[in-house]
Amino acid sequence: MEALTVVDWLTWSFFSVMIAGFVVGVVVGLTGMGGGALMTPALIFLGVGDTATVVTADLTAAAVYKTGGAIVHKREGSPNMQLAKWLILGSVPTALLGPYLVDFFTDSPEQLDKVLKLAIGFALLLAAATYAARLYINLLRVRRGTHVEDDDPTIRPLPTLLVGMAGGLLVGVTSVGSGSVIMISLLMLYPGLSAVKLVGTDLVQAVPLVMAAAIANIAIHGIDWGILIPLVLGSVPGTIWGSKLAPKVRQSFIRRAIVVVLTMSGVALLDKAGWAPLGAGEDETSPMLVVAVGVAMIVLVPLVWGVIRRTVGLPMYGAPTVEDLEDPQRAGGPRAGRTARGRR
Repeated sequence: MEALTVVDWLTWSFFSVMIAGFVVGVVVGLTGMGGGALMTPALIFLGVGDTATVVTADLTAAAVYKTGGAIVHKREGSPNMQLAKWLILGSVPTALLGPYLVDFFTDSPEQLDKVLKLAIGFALLLAAATYAARLYINLLRVRRGTHVEDDDPTIRPLPTLLVGMAGGLLVGVTSVGSGSVIMISLLMLYPGLSAVKLVGTDLVQAVPLVMAAAIANIAIHGIDWGILIPLVLGSVPGTIWGSKLAPKVRQSFIRRAIVVVLTMSGVALLDKAGWAPLGAGEDETSPMLVVAVGVAMIVLVPLVWGVIRRTVGLPMYGAPTVEDLEDPQRAGGPRAGRTARGRR
């Protein structure tokens, strides 16, 4: 009987979850972003469980695979541990509180499922917007020649604590935000941090954050081992491999693809939840709407980005490239700013 149970687990659902976990794990290790933002909607669209079950399994798996990625980054000396400490002090209490707040304000499984889909949908759009904000902030700094590398900045406890609190609440409810919303907040507070330092610090602070969120969700919703086990089996090696590749891989193309996927996933979930402006509801989606959003992102975003570059006195395309803006040290700091001015 026990052997039959094991065989029953080895289904297409088991392997699809494991493959999804591996792919997302690689992305998390490479970029520090996209864990919950990619995995949660992927599992929802795979149809492996209700939304609360998926969020719980994703957070629990993230506590495991992000630990692997954080250990690799810690060995390479990339995290800022003082900065991570203040983020953790803010995020852990609100990550524990968030799931209880949602449970308190919903009175049926159907309402809970709809509220979670809406919350995740908006969180995905916010995560996509944070990447655009990050590029724009770095564009202004490179253009003005004001970027100064500082991987050991003076810590600002109160703002860092507040960022942790907001991120913890978002992650506790949706599982989205530990590698996207918090990262852009760090960039705004500590603009001198290099890209590798941002990723390392974000992964280290995310471990206790997602652990706290997972504990609260497990206490309320329980855990589905049929989702969790293949998710861990796929995501742990994926994250470790991605973390080892991170210093050698140009991440800009991956990040831009993530933004398109996040936007399409966010719109699809809002549509699935029946958000009034989109309409579908009843757990259905409008495929043509989602595809149209993806095509519009691919076609229009480069054009809009070119117009934005023109507004700050740069040509629509060319240097500084998106790769330069991912890590402004690549653009040469103040020298890049002078070079850009010289091209005008």
